Amino acid sequence: MSLGSGFFIIAIIAITTGGWLINNWLRARHGYALEDEWGGKTHPAVPDTDRKIELLTNENENLAGKITHLEERVAVLERIATDSSSRLSDEIENLR
Repeated sequence: MSLGSGFFIIAIIAITTGGWLINNWLRARHGYALEDEWGGKTHPAVPDTDRKIELLTNENENLAGKITHLEERVAVLERIATDSSSRLSDEIENLR
């Protein structure tokens, strides 16, 4: 096979094109950005990103509210545990 034959040139083009296709297929399969022939990047579409952000924001607000409520309860329990027993019993009697 000589360097001037058309078969050798076609084989080189087929091998490089096949390698490029396999490379892009693997990158797309694993979620990496794809390169086009001009070196630009094409990022894969992520469905429902805005919806996920909204759900996580709502969950974050709910958890922050629960944490605030638990901090208030712990503060009351600390006050009960550190106060003298006579003061606690006086407050219970005042509530009756």
